[in-house]
Amino acid sequence: MSAEEQTLAPGTDSGLLSPVWAGTPVEAVTSDEAWLSAMVEFEAALATAQARLGAVPQGTAAAIREAGASGRLALVDLARRGREAANPVVYFVKRLTELVADISPEAAGHVHAGSTSQDVLDSAAMLVATRALTLLRDDLGRIRAALAALARDHRTTPAAARTLTQHAVPTTFGLRAATWLTLVADAHDRVGALLDRRLPVSLGGAAGTLSAYHDHLRAAGVPGFHPELRLVELVADELGLAGTALPWQAVRTPIADLAGVLAFVGGALGKFAADVLVLSRTEIAEVAEPAAAGRGQSSAMPQKRNPVLSTLVAAAARQLPVYALVLQQAVVTEDERPAGAWHAEWQPLRECLRLAGGAAHTAAELAEGLVVSEERVRANLGLTGTGLVAERLSVALSPDLGRRQAKETVTRAVRSTEAGVPLAEALRLALKDTGHADGLSTPLEQLLAPEDYLGAALPLTDRAVDRATTVATEGPVPATTPPHPYTHPTPSHDRED
Repeated sequence: MSAEEQTLAPGTDSGLLSPVWAGTPVEAVTSDEAWLSAMVEFEAALATAQARLGAVPQGTAAAIREAGASGRLALVDLARRGREAANPVVYFVKRLTELVADISPEAAGHVHAGSTSQDVLDSAAMLVATRALTLLRDDLGRIRAALAALARDHRTTPAAARTLTQHAVPTTFGLRAATWLTLVADAHDRVGALLDRRLPVSLGGAAGTLSAYHDHLRAAGVPGFHPELRLVELVADELGLAGTALPWQAVRTPIADLAGVLAFVGGALGKFAADVLVLSRTEIAEVAEPAAAGRGQSSAMPQKRNPVLSTLVAAAARQLPVYALVLQQAVVTEDERPAGAWHAEWQPLRECLRLAGGAAHTAAELAEGLVVSEERVRANLGLTGTGLVAERLSVALSPDLGRRQAKETVTRAVRSTEAGVPLAEALRLALKDTGHADGLSTPLEQLLAPEDYLGAALPLTDRAVDRATTVATEGPVPATTPPHPYTHPTPSHDRED
């Protein structure tokens, strides 16, 4: 890096171009400061675990924490010096060691003992992800509760179902909300499963053999043939992460798991937002976002109140799959530690956490304050009136006319309504042409009320609400919880292989 580049003033990443997460709780736990803090936390946990095994002085971890909290780890300097090694850890360790030496020269000789850059950054990433997922789970729980209440409140509110943008058949607003609820509950469960089984610590050393950890421990007189395996468990426990069956420097399952779950969260929230955007259109106006001073203003049109919450969520939902794709592609790695694939994960992972966390926090406010206009729902249902039961008429007339002729007859009748002819009259005229104007098995009047053609909308809504509220209250059923993909039975550390 040139001297001129080193003197350039640093920029600020405050979410100017990503308002969905700006100012939300996830911003703080995914900031550069949060990542740096997590890196220090790993180094301190490693020293704590090594001290428990008798390999480093007891005060080493405390000195590392004090150095990390000193405010002398300059983020901009670390970031720019990271260009020299293609990662920020190399210079971070050098600078951290210097600061520890100011506190305890003895402890400085044991900073980062046996470790490598990927162990530091991967473990820090899992700490950051755990904190972001915890916030995400809480907000998804709020949305889950709000949508369950919405589905329950509008369980019997008839509405027009729309398929391919057009009115199709009658449904209920409660069933529509139950659809949103089911997706959110699925997302909530998936985030909860990741947290319940814990994300994994990364401890593999230079090439996944833990050899430097082994030599460091044995040189310090730690007994056992493979004390480094015990070290992995101790570091994991110290950080609240899971141990692993083997190092995952080239086995990127944890990253792929995060990518899949976070992308699904975006999709679930995106469906909710997409429907709110449609239903809040001026000409539909079945729902409105919660009002707040200054929210939804247009820079040019004073009369507008734009649906900004759902817009923010929809924007995040469109970005998440792209970032998640990068993370999924990082599974394809060469060698024991790859060049480029690992490095490509860092920023997309942070953006996935930010976008999902920001979208969930925003959607929680949206769900808790969404206003449903039953008057507009009824008015829109009336736009197509009895035409919404055309499907029902085709089925009901089939015993008398046969399926093909029944559908053709109803189609002719519906086309007549486009000219202003009431459906009942149009249908009688069409039936007259078939010779069945009288003597039908079911009187027409019983077939034309949209509110009487809801199918299983009510029990389906009840199912969704019951599932969402029961699982949210009682927690996941143990029998359906997948086995932990990272942990393993406690190994024998004293077996010589």
